[in-house]
Amino acid sequence: MKLLPRLTLLGLALGPALLLSACVIAPQASGDTAGNVSKMSEQAQATCGAGQVKEVNAKSFSCK
Repeated sequence: MKLLPRLTLLGLALGPALLLSACVIAPQASGDTAGNVSKMSEQAQATCGAGQVKEVNAKSFSCK
């Protein structure tokens, strides 16, 4: 058997398995999100300085 047909068969066998094993990310509970935003806001104020915070969400923040 040649290499190309073997690779094709391997791709056909593993492709669907990889697609079916994809991760599913569930959203956080709203209480957790509010708490995370509050913590990020405090950290943003400490890092960026008062009045220098551009955006805050549950996972990150950015300074002006």
